Amino acid sequence: MLLPETAAETDLIEVVRITARPDSDAVVGDVLEIWVEEQARQVLDLVSALPGGELHRCFVPAYGLRAHSSTDPLFEIAFCFRCHGALVLGPEVPSGLRGLQGFDPDSGPGRELLGLFRACAGTPGA
Repeated sequence: MLLPETAAETDLIEVVRITARPDSDAVVGDVLEIWVEEQARQVLDLVSALPGGELHRCFVPAYGLRAHSSTDPLFEIAFCFRCHGALVLGPEVPSGLRGLQGFDPDSGPGRELLGLFRACAGTPGA
């Protein structure tokens, strides 16, 4: 999956349980956990390793990420593991990356990412 160049500046990631459909500006939801420094970089490596996939129609994302540098918000991603869509948002995200990207949720990185989200949420099957 393609990430903005600012991903390299990420120091902190908020893991979000999405409570409302994301709009064009933000992932809306409750923060489940905060990942910092090395853990944040490992998760972004996992996200960037997500292979592309065919998008389906539903887009009802359950989990998201909000990436921050030490001083500023960088970007947000909402993930729908049912329709294989990841919505990349943020004012600093280049227009070519902003929007919906397809990913393969059944890939190794997809299953691992969903497991991390579920573990944060205390969801069975984590």
